[in-house]
Amino acid sequence: MKSLAVAIALLLPITAFAGPVTLSPANPQPNAVDMLPGLGVIYAYPKGVRHLADAKKALKKGRKGQPLKGLSYEDTKLGDLTLTSSSVYKVAAQISGFVQFRAPGNYTVNVISNDGIVMSIGGKQVALYDEIHGCEPAGEQEVVVPKAGWYAVEATYFQKKGTSCLLMDWDVGGSMAPVPDSVFGHLR
Repeated sequence: MKSLAVAIALLLPITAFAGPVTLSPANPQPNAVDMLPGLGVIYAYPKGVRHLADAKKALKKGRKGQPLKGLSYEDTKLGDLTLTSSSVYKVAAQISGFVQFRAPGNYTVNVISNDGIVMSIGGKQVALYDEIHGCEPAGEQEVVVPKAGWYAVEATYFQKKGTSCLLMDWDVGGSMAPVPDSVFGHLR
């Protein structure tokens, strides 16, 4: 019975990380005049992508794409393009930019994806879901924001087939809510 419980636990996505992680603010802080809204993205279109390692390998030959408005890409309908890419299926994306925390404190963040995602904020990993799956959360991660300001965002994402999504929620005032697109930026 114990081995069945272990096997089931290994099949389920991570629902929470170990403990809170302290984020490091961008140093130096980007100037508003140097920033554009949203997040920068590089795309690749690998023939076979089942894991983040496949996506990272393909992205070595990636090309700059239209910036993402933020991380608010709801689950698509079959046949809709993935994010701002030019493809419905077999998409790898390297995403970078900044998220602005307007006040210090403890936040809970949760990244929802279809399919794989690994993401860091302020130099700390906050999401990891390295397999093909529906639009599901990677698991909540508590983060400590030592001061208001911009924090670097780095992510590798892939979508194999079917629908796609990429979302980020955070706890603001005691309840989870979508992170507004207005708090994301990337350098010109």
